[in-house]
Amino acid sequence: MSRKHFGAAFGLLLFLIPVFLLLNVCSGSVHIPMAEIRQALMGASGTSADIVRGIRLPRALAALLLGGALGLSGYLLQSFFHNPIAGPFILGISSGAKLFVALVLVSALSLSLPPASWTLIGAAFAGALLSMGFILLMARFVNGMSVLIIGGVMIGYICSAITDLVVTFAADADIVNLHNWSRGSFSGITWQNVAVMACVILPVLAVTFLISKPLSAYLLGESHAAGVGVNLRLFRILLVLLSSLLAACVTAFAGPVSFVGVAVPHLVKRLLRTNQPLAMIPACFFGGGLFCLASDLLARTLFAPSELAISAVTAVLGGPVVIAVLLRRKGGGRYA
Repeated sequence: MSRKHFGAAFGLLLFLIPVFLLLNVCSGSVHIPMAEIRQALMGASGTSADIVRGIRLPRALAALLLGGALGLSGYLLQSFFHNPIAGPFILGISSGAKLFVALVLVSALSLSLPPASWTLIGAAFAGALLSMGFILLMARFVNGMSVLIIGGVMIGYICSAITDLVVTFAADADIVNLHNWSRGSFSGITWQNVAVMACVILPVLAVTFLISKPLSAYLLGESHAAGVGVNLRLFRILLVLLSSLLAACVTAFAGPVSFVGVAVPHLVKRLLRTNQPLAMIPACFFGGGLFCLASDLLARTLFAPSELAISAVTAVLGGPVVIAVLLRRKGGGRYA
């Protein structure tokens, strides 16, 4: 990877993010001209300003942060399992987080006690860790990574089925919102939500960036990593905690968002022409944010005023990437 190519590729990501942020704020069932957006950002009042500052801008920032979290979580999981199609959605981690959040939401709403954002993140983190625990337990008894992936998919289906059952017990006034959340959506995000997710995601991003050197050694093989002084046990635990926390934060606020964590690392790797963690970590974060900004824009505008579930769009955009990765693999079905 030449510095010139890396600079151009990374610069492209950084250029497209504000472009899509602006498109997300402008576009929707009501088009808002640039002049009114500028006035809204400068503190003007009115209907357009309320839409921009109260609805579209926090939603766009949430898509950027949560999409970045998914891209980074997928990269960490693929590095941990040495598997190109590992991701929080495919391994069932997002579904486990969704189940625990649904239990908390339904219980709290039945008592007329709206849960705090930190409570939802804690519940999602517990569910993500539980699902990850099952995956790691299976890994001790299963040698083939393809079987491990199938096990993760099964865990995801089980958790999703139980979640659907739990949601049916919600009150009629809440069931529509819960149903939309369970399919994945960035709608209803507030500035308080953005502040909380930033307090979780940005420190995790910083910690992940700091471990880029041992991660480079880990990617070359566990024996190599141990040989250069990496504590493999602690390092694996850290990767599990970081990836689970990122996936949990996304699920707590937006529900399950499919295929982003799997597709983005591969798209970024092809763009940068490298798999070096020092480059991939920030690029996966920005690439995931850009992917979700574009997906949310399509979800809101394709059939406006009706809105698609974000997972429907990310599956259509990310699914072909996963298929292409599988077709390029040599050895016919061995996901080493």
